Amino acid sequence: MSTPTLPEGDWIRGISSKQPWTTAILTGAKTVENRPRPWRTGWVLLHASQQTDRSALRQPLVARTIRGRELLTGAVLGVARIADCHQAPHGSPPCTEWALPEAWHLVLTDVHALPLPIPARGQLEPWAPTPELLEQVLQQLPELSP
Repeated sequence: MSTPTLPEGDWIRGISSKQPWTTAILTGAKTVENRPRPWRTGWVLLHASQQTDRSALRQPLVARTIRGRELLTGAVLGVARIADCHQAPHGSPPCTEWALPEAWHLVLTDVHALPLPIPARGQLEPWAPTPELLEQVLQQLPELSP
């Protein structure tokens, strides 16, 4: 079996977040990821870091969204597309109930959960997936392309 030729460049990046935030994104309910700096638009791997935000588990919005779901950590769990990145003008209401007032809002669309988690390491800043990791993702989501 031949190895697929992967596109060159950085058409996809990784984004890491603590649980339960990653799972909330994968449900389709959390359409905004909050970050301290702007990110470019494009495809991202959704990576659940090793840590869990325990205080978030007590928030009613989060609890309703993730009810009954396993909170896997240390793995790529899906992909999404950052369609927009913006900050709310000072004093204006947030764009969604998930958006924090002072953060940059990464608007996520085209969210796809992987059938099987892929163990991986990530980081807070945008990170480049290895060719091997990307190949594993594309095996599970062959329709995904640059």
